[in-house]
Amino acid sequence: MQQQPVIDLEAEKKEILKRYKALLRACKRTLEKGDKLLIRKAFDISLEAHKDMRRKSGEPYIYHPIAVAHICAEEIGLGTTSVVCALLHDVVEDTDMTLEDIEGLFGEKVAKIIDGLTKISGVFDQGNGTSLQAENFRKMLLTLSEDVRVILIKLADRLHNMRTLESMKRDKQLKIASETLYLYAPLAHRLGLNAMKTELEDLGLKFTEPEVYDDIQQKLKQGEPERKKFIAKFIEPIKEILAEQGLEAKIIGRPKSIYSINNKIKTKGVTFEEIFDLFAIRIIIDTIPDKEKSDCWRVYSIVTDFYHPSPERLRDWISTPKANGYESLHTTVMGPEGKWVEVQIRTVRMDELAEKGYAAHWKYKDSANENQLDDWIRKIREILENPQENALEFLDDFKLNLC
Repeated sequence: MQQQPVIDLEAEKKEILKRYKALLRACKRTLEKGDKLLIRKAFDISLEAHKDMRRKSGEPYIYHPIAVAHICAEEIGLGTTSVVCALLHDVVEDTDMTLEDIEGLFGEKVAKIIDGLTKISGVFDQGNGTSLQAENFRKMLLTLSEDVRVILIKLADRLHNMRTLESMKRDKQLKIASETLYLYAPLAHRLGLNAMKTELEDLGLKFTEPEVYDDIQQKLKQGEPERKKFIAKFIEPIKEILAEQGLEAKIIGRPKSIYSINNKIKTKGVTFEEIFDLFAIRIIIDTIPDKEKSDCWRVYSIVTDFYHPSPERLRDWISTPKANGYESLHTTVMGPEGKWVEVQIRTVRMDELAEKGYAAHWKYKDSANENQLDDWIRKIREILENPQENALEFLDDFKLNLC
């Protein structure tokens, strides 16, 4: 008989505390008076509620709600209410605790969000038919868009589940990964959460087509030293001119996501070796709000004076931002060794917005008050409300209008 591994409870306690402290550090930006106590209360309740539960990996279950809360604070930029709800998001579903208990302890707003999260978790388990899924998904979005935090916490929950999918059985992996590619990644994109969307897509591919994923990852690794050399060569003269002109900028070379490379291989019918834009150069300038537009165009003219641009590849999302709030200037230029390179030019604010979505707006307002959610919620509600009756049409429309 196989022996059960010995669990070091003392070491686990230390690890739980360490993760809790890291969560508090991630919340620092939005903490107001009394928030720390609220978060502590939610943490204690979650810890107690899940004390005898373990995840498939064998780890204490509490690691999951802490991780979801951490993603909400650090990666989406949400405030205390969301962190509290993330810590408690499985409590009603998994334990004897009721919504009334939650409301008594944390108030109506938190109870409503927890209620929404509990309802969502049942959305996909009512059948395997796409139309049923689509109808449920549509209902979920329309009923829950009154508090978008429900959807954002659900996205954070899904991201953590995808990050820890290794310990699941293969059929479960396939189901969760397919669902992620079909619904959650497009939803993250729709809400302007670019970093999350990219990671969900890559992880989705990793579990639906592992061989394809591994092959592209391997090839990217092999070409990395050469790519780094090329990027350094490309950046050097630009850096000098920017410094001469007094423009403060950070320049990074980023490989394209594995998912987007695979997409290109499929849609264009090319091989990995035939893809010329495996990476993009991003120039992020630190400038004052009044000069954002003009400074981005200044950087554009510096880059295109030095490297010859392809005029038909210019994309100006600064004058007309995308529907999900994305702002950036994109151009493709002829770099060293006659290689085409995509260059993205944006400010620090635009970069935060591209990675964290509308939540990043709060950082650029006078205070971190959660009432500032109103504008964002209104925008998202406009995106989500759709008069179409047919659920599949709605879903297609949702997936088609992602820009």
